[in-house]
Amino acid sequence: MKLHQDASGALNTVTGYGPDYVDVNLERHETSVIVLPGAPVQAWPVSSFDALAPEHFAMLLDPTPELVIFGSGARLRFPHPRLVAALTAKRIGVETMDFQAACRTYNILMAEGRKVAAALLIER
Repeated sequence: MKLHQDASGALNTVTGYGPDYVDVNLERHETSVIVLPGAPVQAWPVSSFDALAPEHFAMLLDPTPELVIFGSGARLRFPHPRLVAALTAKRIGVETMDFQAACRTYNILMAEGRKVAAALLIER
């Protein structure tokens, strides 16, 4: 699915996605990524839901978002609380949704000026 690109160009916007990719500012990523509005897109070194570990979510601690949108892949699956404990301890909210919903929700929150991070799982 293609989405509009943010006219500001200064913030990272999800401009498209499919079952095995996400486009951020028209640049295609075919592996899992972390997306923040004002930071470079970061590779997220996880290739399956079952491979998730606490250190994967700890990568979202800096810079500190107020909310993490976790795109759990093609279907909705919730991470075990121990995986997101570091975020919870810092009072960072975690919302879990399927990959496509996470892309759309990230764009809405980013456009509202929220300090949001998207952790988008692309399974291989």
